[in-house]
Amino acid sequence: MADSVISLKQARQRSVNIVAAVFLTPAILFLVIFIAYPIVDSFIMSTVQWNGIDPVREFVGLANWAELLGDKSFWQAFRNNLVVMFFSLATQGVLAMALATFLDITGKKGIIFKVIWFLPYLISSVAIGILFKFALDANFGLFASISKLFGGGSVDLLGNPNKALFAVLGVVSWQYTPFYMILYLAAYGTIPVELFEAASIDGANRSQYFWKISLPLLRPTIISGATVSIIGALKYFDLVYVMTGGGPGSATELMATLMYKTTFVKKFFGYGAAVACGMFILITLVAMITVYTLNRKAEEL
Repeated sequence: MADSVISLKQARQRSVNIVAAVFLTPAILFLVIFIAYPIVDSFIMSTVQWNGIDPVREFVGLANWAELLGDKSFWQAFRNNLVVMFFSLATQGVLAMALATFLDITGKKGIIFKVIWFLPYLISSVAIGILFKFALDANFGLFASISKLFGGGSVDLLGNPNKALFAVLGVVSWQYTPFYMILYLAAYGTIPVELFEAASIDGANRSQYFWKISLPLLRPTIISGATVSIIGALKYFDLVYVMTGGGPGSATELMATLMYKTTFVKKFFGYGAAVACGMFILITLVAMITVYTLNRKAEEL
């Protein structure tokens, strides 16, 4: 009898394992083919010198990595990415939380605001880049036209090395704030209404409810949103490339734009792969440090 029970358990476990393998195999294949293999192949390509056309790839070992470590353009691009990261956290996160809080308070009455505020996220980044490239034109753009209307001159935001990056970041924040707004609004929906009712009975106002109840309960979502924002900021490409191409000079050069121009414009595929791998390592390190720090602070509170 005991042997039959054991064999029945083994048969049931075997069937569970088979079902799990069947369902997990497509996901594992997807991860291997589209994530693991490209990463490994990029590291392999970073050890060669290749123009993307010649059938022969010259093995150069760690020469591309040695060049990368001393490349001032790459580290300038990394510093620009850090500026994008901190600016994104300071603007997108705060604005998104403010908008989500407003929508949570207004409920169904604020649905029109939800639709309007979410529209920028639905527009293609390339389309937004082209639109704002013309809107910020030094002679015929929006700010230049307003300046000339009041007797001023041209306003060159994208051509000024000290202002170009922040002009682009303003557009980036305008596009991506709605994403975090919806994320935080969804998190608000998980907070039981009874907590607000109990706080109101105890005499708490809206401000006290937000700081003492809502914000602590939203902390896991805020950490997730901050992580997504950090990773996105460190690998951002399309809108910046469309608006400025990394210029003027290297004022808006990011790691992704540098990698693209090195690989597909200059045709240095080996060194471009080294830049891409350097991006991968730096993004991973910054994301891990940030997540560890945020989770540690959350545990201490």
